[in-house]
Amino acid sequence: MKTLTDRESRTDRDSETTAHAEMVQASAAVIARFLQENFGQRLTAFIAGIEDPKQVGKWCSEQNSPRIDSELRLRAAYQIFQMITFEENCHTARAWMIGMNPQLEDDSPIQAIAEDRHKDAMAAARSYIKGDL
Repeated sequence: MKTLTDRESRTDRDSETTAHAEMVQASAAVIARFLQENFGQRLTAFIAGIEDPKQVGKWCSEQNSPRIDSELRLRAAYQIFQMITFEENCHTARAWMIGMNPQLEDDSPIQAIAEDRHKDAMAAARSYIKGDL
């Protein structure tokens, strides 16, 4: 019986569904910690649309919670990062998130998310996963 590699057995929809499920199940503190570990405190604050990077540390330690607009941005970044990671790896996902993207008029996906263009960033991620870009 032929076995499929992990990547061959998954569909694009599987990575998207899994990333969505992980995002929904994760607390704001878990998401903030994950993004801080992968992007640093300043870039995570930029994603969230806040000026004080120390606020991210407070979210991570559950001293307080982000405002809803900040949490929406963090969740979008987390979900998209996870989608790319499931198809590639963490290093590629990070590079994709911070790099210029022609589908986003050369803005990075992080810039698009920080500007509340979550759907545009998600569409770019789907295109990347499909191999369109």
